[in-house]
Amino acid sequence: MLLSLSSQNVIQYLQAAGLCGLEDGTSDKIELPESNKKNFNLVVKLADNRQLLVKQERQIDHEGILHELFNEWRFHQLLQEFPVLGNISLITPLVQYYDEENSILVRSYFGEYLDLSKFYQDHNIFPPEIAQAIATTLAALHRATFQGKEYRKFMATAPQGQFRYHFYNPAQGIGSLTPEILAKVPSEALKFHILYQRYESLEAAIADLAYEWDACCLTHNDLTLNNILIHSRWNQLDNCLVRLIDWETCTWGDPAFDLGTILASYLAIWLNSLVIDPTMELEDSLQLAMTPLEEIQPSLIAILQAYLKAFPMILEYRRDFVVKVIQFTGLALINQIKSKINNCKLFNSSDIYMLHVAKNLLIMPEQSILSIFGVSEAEILSQVASLHKISQPDKEQQLVRLYYENTRLRGC
Repeated sequence: MLLSLSSQNVIQYLQAAGLCGLEDGTSDKIELPESNKKNFNLVVKLADNRQLLVKQERQIDHEGILHELFNEWRFHQLLQEFPVLGNISLITPLVQYYDEENSILVRSYFGEYLDLSKFYQDHNIFPPEIAQAIATTLAALHRATFQGKEYRKFMATAPQGQFRYHFYNPAQGIGSLTPEILAKVPSEALKFHILYQRYESLEAAIADLAYEWDACCLTHNDLTLNNILIHSRWNQLDNCLVRLIDWETCTWGDPAFDLGTILASYLAIWLNSLVIDPTMELEDSLQLAMTPLEEIQPSLIAILQAYLKAFPMILEYRRDFVVKVIQFTGLALINQIKSKINNCKLFNSSDIYMLHVAKNLLIMPEQSILSIFGVSEAEILSQVASLHKISQPDKEQQLVRLYYENTRLRGC
């Protein structure tokens, strides 16, 4: 690493890059609490009230190469290279600078937007219109890039000094316990590996999911709720604005994975609110959750229906799309457990329940739709209008309209 950014030298760095002037020497600097060993994130408020987010990748891969921020920069270049995708830029932050040598990226910061995970945590309400806006936004991204060979080729470009033979398939299971893994896994988490390996049907379902991975459009690949922002006055606007941030893992991928990741984030709100008591049966604990599943279900249904209404072509392309989304939801829950073990070194009773739900979603997706959504797949699809076959778009596509250009407050 040639340069390590900090709150002490970030202004000098921005001045040298031509992103701010001398008058910004005393600008406010706030290190985001989300900063971790992987990335350093600093919000800088400049004298002209502009706010920039400065990101630096600090965790290298096994080859000693920093490259995740390159993906975000490449996505920004894609939008610049292909004007037909121009409206997609409305859902993403504007990248203003990228320093590949030091793995530093500078983008605009949305000061008037809220982290959706924090919004739900603070308010404990789940308006379906927010879920609909998320799904419609994601569908627009997938639809605009669907089967676009020129976009796939563009995103295949590798960082300097690297080669990309194929795109990464995130539909992976848990490796078998080896002496190396045993040395790294905390004793509390060993039960997770034991339970996981007990179910051969679970490993087989994940293996089948990986085999059937169908990369056909640009995907975000990390659409957890903390990577989704809503406007602080979302309920006062003509249209509920949604922004998607942190595109470090974006690539050419399977749209069902993105949708499943979002659904899993909603289910985690319910599962993490369970009342844990060793004397209680699983079904009783699920029913006594602090955030009942019934409060989440309208948003779950709204996500699926809004997505399919905005992108009905995906059902003609993949008849089993909904089933695959449900399976990826289960896989995303397992990934959440893995992340908790890696970051917090914990695996408790609520995680056992989450693994149980994830297993059912993966090995019994059709039955799980009814138990999780409260309605059958047929009922969900019956509400999606005009599921007729849509012809492939012409070569000269029209701009994908995501929002009104001038969003205004209602009544203004």
